[in-house]
Amino acid sequence: MSLIKSISGIRGTIGGAPGDGLTPVDIVKFVYAYCATLPSRRPLPAGKRYKIVVGRDARLSGEMVESIVAGTLVACGVDVVKCGLASTPTTELAVRYAEADGGIILTASHNPRHWNALKLLNEKGEFLTAAEGQAVLDMAENGKFDFSDVDSLGTVEEEDFTDRHIDDVLALEAVDAEAVRAAGFTVVLDAVNSVGGIIMPRLLRRLGVKCIELNCNPTGEFAHNPEPLPANLRDLCDTVVKTKADLGISVDPDVDRLAFICENGEPFVEEYTLVGVADYLCSLAAAEGKPIATVSNLSSSRALRDVTESYGGTYYSAAVGEVNVTTKMHEVNALIGGEGNGGVIYPACHCGRDAMVGVALFLSNLARKKMTMTELKKTYPQYAIAKNRIELSDGALIDRILSELKKAYADEEIIDIDGVKINFEDRKQWVHLRKSNTEPIIRIYSEARTEDEAVKLGEEVIAVARKIMEG
Repeated sequence: MSLIKSISGIRGTIGGAPGDGLTPVDIVKFVYAYCATLPSRRPLPAGKRYKIVVGRDARLSGEMVESIVAGTLVACGVDVVKCGLASTPTTELAVRYAEADGGIILTASHNPRHWNALKLLNEKGEFLTAAEGQAVLDMAENGKFDFSDVDSLGTVEEEDFTDRHIDDVLALEAVDAEAVRAAGFTVVLDAVNSVGGIIMPRLLRRLGVKCIELNCNPTGEFAHNPEPLPANLRDLCDTVVKTKADLGISVDPDVDRLAFICENGEPFVEEYTLVGVADYLCSLAAAEGKPIATVSNLSSSRALRDVTESYGGTYYSAAVGEVNVTTKMHEVNALIGGEGNGGVIYPACHCGRDAMVGVALFLSNLARKKMTMTELKKTYPQYAIAKNRIELSDGALIDRILSELKKAYADEEIIDIDGVKINFEDRKQWVHLRKSNTEPIIRIYSEARTEDEAVKLGEEVIAVARKIMEG
């Protein structure tokens, strides 16, 4: 597996020769490049050293990668604050807590156990912008190494920010801890044997929730495919039913994505994690006469738009990618935003996907409405998303196909900030086509009222695309 480089960091499989995956040589090179570009982002007064926070999930290679990252930072004359085993949102917040100049998260998110990655943060604890990320990539490829002398080496300290993160979540005005405690929820938690097994039970206990733990030992030996999709959560679904729990919660290895299971063992559906949280926050804002703006990426469900507009708010779309969503959220002063993969971003806490925030807000909504999960889901607009792809032998065809599709559907609403999204407003359907950054394919997402209609819509657009290819 070759190394995958992007503006938000690098990821790859552990092991093999340079170029085959994420090796120690790659780690040193990219950490050095990150340090070398810090002055252009955040100049410091003379005599002061940069401080960088480092946190990791529980995957098997984490401790090894952490040692190399911390050592390289020290060699660059940078002080290091090691968070140890920490969720991605905890590490993001730790940048602010420690008054640091940036952060590096060591996680390959939902990728399998043999993967790892370096995700790069700015001084706000948010992902680098496209320009900043590109500067790191350029430096890694073209820069010359120039490490500090022995008298200028950085230092290392360790601090656990987990409880401070939980304190901040519980202090949010919109979190109704009293209502959650009164509801007496029983929850089954699947933390896929990573850091969610450390922080999430603590949060739930402080909310007065009985937590039945499933795969909560942070060994890094993932009990199943770590992406929180229905096909990977059968044990969680079965345990919810068997224990008569009120709901199930699944998080990915770094705890920035969140999925719920209903009391009957059926998925609440990952797309509706954000919808449920947004519904609650929009209702609070509307009751107080506050402006409402929400944001999600182009491949996320239309249900968020429908819910937002039902409260008199305005919905905005952004290109795929967390940094693009947060950038748009800053621009429109969004109340809530995120991604359809279960990523909830609530700026009142911080501008990063945070499953702890998502759980606390969702349970507040459920407790106040005094509904079961299945009853709550029925109150939301019902849509289904189908996913497909077109594989191409010639990647150069992709841009032509997307350009011609815009012409073919010129009578519909077209959004082209990230590939091509075609909105069929009269049918409340859409198709989003975007090229992969890593292989010669076009990813195709289509949404409609039912799964059959979504599949049919995707196939319709694929047929048009194939005619363009043959023409």
